[in-house]
Amino acid sequence: MKTSLKKNDRLDLIITDTDKNGNGVSHAADGLTVFVKNTCAGDHVLAKVIKVLKSYAVAIPEAILQPSADRSAGGCAVAGQCGGCVFQHITYEAECRFKAQTIDAAFERIAKLPIRLSAFHAARSENAYRNKAVYPVGTDKNGLPISGFYAPVSHRIVRHESCAIGQPLFPSVRDAVLAFAVQKNISLYDEQTRKGILRGIYLRAAVSGEMILTLILAAEHFGSQDCERDFCRYIKERFAQICSIVINVNTKSSNAVLGDKWRVLDGDGYLYDELCGKRFRVSPAAFWQVNHAQAEVLYGIAARFAALLPGEKLLDLYCGTGSVGLCIAGADTRLTGVEIVPEAVEDAAFNALLNGMDAQFLCLDATCALEDPRLLALAPDVITIDPPRKGCGVDSARKIAALGAKRIVYISCDPATLARDLAAFSDCGYLPLKAEGVDMFPRTAHVECVVLMSRIEKEG
Repeated sequence: MKTSLKKNDRLDLIITDTDKNGNGVSHAADGLTVFVKNTCAGDHVLAKVIKVLKSYAVAIPEAILQPSADRSAGGCAVAGQCGGCVFQHITYEAECRFKAQTIDAAFERIAKLPIRLSAFHAARSENAYRNKAVYPVGTDKNGLPISGFYAPVSHRIVRHESCAIGQPLFPSVRDAVLAFAVQKNISLYDEQTRKGILRGIYLRAAVSGEMILTLILAAEHFGSQDCERDFCRYIKERFAQICSIVINVNTKSSNAVLGDKWRVLDGDGYLYDELCGKRFRVSPAAFWQVNHAQAEVLYGIAARFAALLPGEKLLDLYCGTGSVGLCIAGADTRLTGVEIVPEAVEDAAFNALLNGMDAQFLCLDATCALEDPRLLALAPDVITIDPPRKGCGVDSARKIAALGAKRIVYISCDPATLARDLAAFSDCGYLPLKAEGVDMFPRTAHVECVVLMSRIEKEG
């Protein structure tokens, strides 16, 4: 639409809605949609336009004339600058309400199915829950070392002293690694020139407090062998919680965080954690839920929906380290898991033995696996699927449905792709019966949902 709006215009706006990126939504006098950063429904603001496109404009608030009842006075010191969180400026109650509405809206608009959430499980705490962090490193405009998180939709590193949703000790470990690199003249990676050695610092923590530290390098070594030995001694003297130190070599010029090559400097290269009363070994390359408390809530719902009976066969697709299947399976469940990451498959097999459970895990892409003779002959009673954000896809949904399970439990981290896939399953004769939302990622745009589908028996 044509608009008279120009960059740097000032607008007096009432924010009528909030979008999934944490922006307020309003409309200019001529009807053009205006997204106002760091505002929420109910705010009355004076906003400055920073971008005008054909179908919308973007603005930043210069003054909050009347705050919304949902606006929060607290939040992180770098809220709005760092790209990690989008909801630090609203109350947690409002965030949960928005996320539940987002899931229900996807069911209605995309899936066009009558199912709605029967429950939404807020987190016990919206702070200090995240057990994983990947810190890019580099130099700022003055040439000084910097590490933090990227600003929204950019690779500009935002310096910060702490992270409200992260493990409190992570920034101290990060800063110690950076200090060592500077002291030893180990160069920091520059994305523009593709020069430098230390590219990122990757941390994971178990519920016990133990941590695994991975140095992401654009070279084979972190200095000399003596330097690597000195580093292990240096960092473990300061942080006894570090149980393993690993190097990941990433020489790619792409946005990929990790490379394919791993080397253990100290320890055995694994993190050991507990979930739902089970023990797990986790490789740094393998997927692991970032919120321990909410993962147990999520898997509890999945177990309730799966309702496994003695001797039933469970097929766990996108199984990662085996956490879903192993957490919900009974002692006599016949469990088969499928995962594309080789390290995760090794972890899953190890974890089954660690917990005294009989299971088999196959290293296959989920799409290819659905045509594998071993799965076609399996005749599972229950299937669990926990795909990445892109979902399983319509073609895979049809193939999963063709396996003929009585029940399918779908765990999703994206309401839109979930709704698309539910529509495909519905077309194949699987009706969604129950759905519950889980806030696994407080203060971020992401939300999890668990859906139970049951096969519709044809008459005659």
